[in-house]
This record gives sequence, C-alpha cells and structure tokens, in this order.
Amino acid sequence: MKATARAHPIQGLVKYHGMRDADLRLPYHDSISVCTAPSNTTTTVEFDESLDGDRYVVDSERVDGRGRERIEAVVAHVRERAETDLPVRFESVNDFPTNVGFGSSSSGFAAAARALCAAADLDLTLPEISTVARRGSASAARAVTGGFSDLHAGLNDEDCRSERIDTGLEDELRIVSALVPAYKETEEAHREAEASHMFEARLAHIHGQLAEMRDALRTGDFERTFELAEGDSLSLAATTMTGPAGWVYWQPATLEIFDVVRDLRESGVPAYFSTDTGASVYVNTTAEYAERVESAVADCGVETGVWEVGGPARVLDDSEALF
Repeated sequence: MKATARAHPIQGLVKYHGMRDADLRLPYHDSISVCTAPSNTTTTVEFDESLDGDRYVVDSERVDGRGRERIEAVVAHVRERAETDLPVRFESVNDFPTNVGFGSSSSGFAAAARALCAAADLDLTLPEISTVARRGSASAARAVTGGFSDLHAGLNDEDCRSERIDTGLEDELRIVSALVPAYKETEEAHREAEASHMFEARLAHIHGQLAEMRDALRTGDFERTFELAEGDSLSLAATTMTGPAGWVYWQPATLEIFDVVRDLRESGVPAYFSTDTGASVYVNTTAEYAERVESAVADCGVETGVWEVGGPARVLDDSEALF
C-alpha cells in the first residue's frame, strides 16, 4: 500500500477568503485558479503495519504542530473511506520556495491526497479526490484537477469540489514569477477575515466577478481574465489589511513590480500582476512577451522564473518514489 504523486501549485485568480467551516475547510464562496508548472510537490506515502506510528516529513523536516494536524485531517479521511487503521509513512518535497505566496499548501495537499488515495486503493475521480485534498487546504482542491479550475462552495463533499474549466488560454499563458522572500501565514488571514469591515463588501461583489471570470476563460479573453485577476488581488489585500491584525504582507519590491507591470501595459505589452496571500508576485503575460516581461521584472532585483499552465495531480511510477 504505497504510492507517489506529484501536483503543481495554484495561482489564485478569484480567491476565496475566510471559511464557513474551518474543520472541513468549506469556503464562503467559489474560487478560480490556474496551476503553475513546472513548480511542483512530490509526495510518497505508504500504509505499513510494521510502523509504530505515523511519520510525517516535509522537505527533510519532521512536521509537528498545526502542520501535522492538517496532514492528519487528510490522512484520517482517507483511512475512514478505505476502512483501515494502518500507520502511514509520509514524505514530501517541494522544488520551489514555500510560505512566500506561491501556493505551496495547494500542491502539497493535492499531492498528498492523490498519493494517499492511490496507496489506499480508493477508486475516485479527480473531483472526488479534490474533496479529500480540501481538508488540508481549500486551494489544494483546485490543484488536484489542474489547469484552470473552479472550486464550488457548498456544505458537503457533493457540492464543495473542484472541476476543470475548458479554456483556450492554457497554451498562450506564461506566468513570470517574482520571488519576494517574506514569510507569510495564510491561515491567520482566513481566521480573521469576517472581522474586516471590507468582508461583506467583498462577498457582495464576488459572485459577479466569478461569473465574469468564467465567461472570460470560456471565450479565451486574455485581457479580461487577467484584469479581473489583478483586481481581485487588490480586493483581497484590502480585506486582509483591514482585519484585526492589520496585516500588510506586501513589501517595497512588491509595489515596485506593480509599477513596472503597469508601465509595460501602457507601452502595449499584455502584462497583469497578481498576488495571493504573500509578498511574491505573479505577472501574467503571453508566450510572445514572456522574455521581455521577465527582464523588466528581474530589473527590480528579484529572482524570477517563467512558468506555464500545469496539469492535474498525478500518480507517478514506483521508480520516482521518495523512499
């Protein structure tokens, strides 16, 4: 009962904020994202009766505290579905920086859910596996289905699951990543979301924004898609910054990149910034302009890369196992 899986992290396009149910990680509203490749998380799990207890290791470090609790929530759900109580060995590695706003929890729990379900011999569809991953991170549900995906809100696993959106933008999109290395903690922001006076205002407009985003993606409208994503990043930050902690996660380099992107756009380059809960920046552009955009962003003194759209979480061959 052993399996290895790999998943790509997500860039939130219309992001969820706050949770209706913190245990099941049920968000207040739908959310849409795109997976970024080749950045990825690889996870190997094995249910093994010879173990004296569960072992969780991420990036060569044993996981304790809240991180362990979140993994245990996913493992417990898989055990319940598979009707097993066997101990599990769990090892995971990321090939990109974590806790800096590049979606590491999404790929982490997506790879975990995919590997755990395979190791437990559960015959589930990707949308069904997305409900398993959601118990670790709601964004991980979308990393399971990959590409451009939509996590529907709901009060149970039948409703609150992810599905992929068919769009012609997958081949055209290039994502220039700009690493601004400032540690962030997303869970705190979700816990206090409702306390912001901006939260109700966000809820009031988010459903219209989701409808516009779905339409833009299905019609392949690059400009409208990433204008909406840029606007949502500003809306999310406003809600976060007006919570009780007054958490401002952007750094001077973040704002400098925003200005560079706007200057590029004024010169006719299709470029749009986007951030999740963190200081690092995604710059969305097309394959034609990716090199020019990366050069301009790199001039801000940050580490850059060029990513493409990533596919769904997948099970790997045994030869790629971590142990």
